[in-house]
Amino acid sequence: MVDQGPRAASIYDFATWEPVLRLLLAGRPQRQADRSVRVEGSIGLHGWSLALERRLPPPGRAAQVEDEREESDAVERVRGALADIGVDEIPFVAEIQPTGRTVLRLLGSSPAVEPGIGTRPGALVLVDGSLAEPWRRLPDPVPGAVAAPSADPGLLERTLRERLPDVVGATEEEIAAAEARLGVTLPDELKALYRVTRARWEDFGGDYEAAERVWEAVGCDLLDLDDLYVADAPSRYCPWEFAATEAVVTPPDAPVQGLVGSPGWIVFGDNGGGDLLTVDLTPGPRGHLGQVIMLSHEERTGAALVADSLTDLVLGRTVPEEPGSRHGHRPPAVALVNIGGLKSIQAAAHPALEVLFIGVWDGAPFSLAPVIGLPRLRTLVAYPGTLADPLEITGLTGLEFLKLGPEEWRVLLDAGAVPRSLSAAAIEVHGNPDPLPVVALANEILALWDRPRITQTVVEGDLGPLA
Repeated sequence: MVDQGPRAASIYDFATWEPVLRLLLAGRPQRQADRSVRVEGSIGLHGWSLALERRLPPPGRAAQVEDEREESDAVERVRGALADIGVDEIPFVAEIQPTGRTVLRLLGSSPAVEPGIGTRPGALVLVDGSLAEPWRRLPDPVPGAVAAPSADPGLLERTLRERLPDVVGATEEEIAAAEARLGVTLPDELKALYRVTRARWEDFGGDYEAAERVWEAVGCDLLDLDDLYVADAPSRYCPWEFAATEAVVTPPDAPVQGLVGSPGWIVFGDNGGGDLLTVDLTPGPRGHLGQVIMLSHEERTGAALVADSLTDLVLGRTVPEEPGSRHGHRPPAVALVNIGGLKSIQAAAHPALEVLFIGVWDGAPFSLAPVIGLPRLRTLVAYPGTLADPLEITGLTGLEFLKLGPEEWRVLLDAGAVPRSLSAAAIEVHGNPDPLPVVALANEILALWDRPRITQTVVEGDLGPLA
C-alpha cells in the first residue's frame, strides 16, 4: 500500500474525524476492554456509509431530523473538509486501542480503481481506457433491412398537424443542424414529427398543458429537437465489474439486436418512467429500419420492440413484448454454477460460453478442466473456496476479467500466474474482514500492470480511555 504523510488540510486533522469515530465506537457496546477496536466506513459529498444502529423514534411518532442530528453534524464536519479539497468521497479504517490511541487510515482514490462498496475497492482497470467486450460490440449488418409497410411520413405529419394545429415546428435548417450534430441522417418519419413540433419548452410559453398535449399526441415524453442523442454503448455506462458479466446475443428471429448501444439508435423520448424511446436504424434480423424500440433503465443490454414504425407509435399501434422474446432459446452465453443453478462446470461448458459464475456452493470445489480451451470464455467470477486448483485459471487464455477471493488471488500472485490477458479484475470478499489487506492485495495486482495504486494517509490521535 502506498502511504502518504499528513497534509495541511482539515480532512487530515484528527479533530475533523473525532465525532464520527466516537459515534462508531459507541455503536460497539460488546467490545472487549482489553482489545483494540476496528471501525470503518465511507463519507462522501452525496452520502455516507457508517455501521450505526439508529435509534427508533418513540411509539406513535415518525422519525425526525433531530433524531439523527448527532450523526449528521459529525458527518457534515468531514464533508465540509472534503469539499475544501475537491474530493467526492473518502473511505477510512481506524484501529482504536483500549487506551484510546487511534490510528486512522484514509484511503485515497486511484484512476485505475472504480468505486466499490464502503472501504472495498471496486474493479481494478488494468488496461487504461479498456471496455468490457459487450461495450465494444458494434451492430451486425442487416443488408436486407427495410422500413415497415406501416411507415408513412405523410400520414404521420398529417395526423400530428390535426392533433396539434398551433405548435411550432422545426425548420429544414434546424433539422439539418441536428443531423450535423449527431452525425446521422434522420429517418423521414422522425423529420416529419419534428416538422410539426420541435418540442422546445420555450415554445410552450410556460404552459404545462400545452406541453402535455404534445406528449399525448406523440405517445411519449418527446425530447426537444436539440436534445436528440445517439444511444451508443458509452451512453449506457456500467462499471467493469458488472459490464464484464453481460453478453450480447441476437437470436436469428430477433427484431432487435441485443446490443448495449448502437450508432443507429436515436433517442427521441421516454415513457415517463426513465425508459428511452428510440428510433432503430440497425435492426435485428427480423426487424424493420426505423422501428421504435425501448431501452429499459433496469437493463444493461438489448431493447424491446415497441412499434414497427413511428407512424404506428403515433397511431397507437404498439407491439406488446412477449416474455423472453428478446432472449429466445439459445445455449447460454452466461452460466451460473451454484446451489440454485447448474450443478457442475461440465453442465456450463459450451462453445458459446462467455461468462462463467461459480457462486455459493456447499460441495467439493470445482475443477475448471471442462471449460479450458473454450473459444469465447472471457469472464470468470468464482466465490472464495469454490476452485479446487486456482492455477487451472492459466489454461483460460482468453480471460479479460477475473474476480476471485483473496486466497485464490494469493495463489496466482505467489506463482506468478496472474493471466496477462486481463483488462480488469476484482476481489470477492465475504463477511466483514479487515479491508486493509484487501486494499494491499489490490495494489499488488495493480502493480503488475504498473497502474496507479490506492494510497493511504495515516492520521493519529487520542480518544481517551475506552473503559
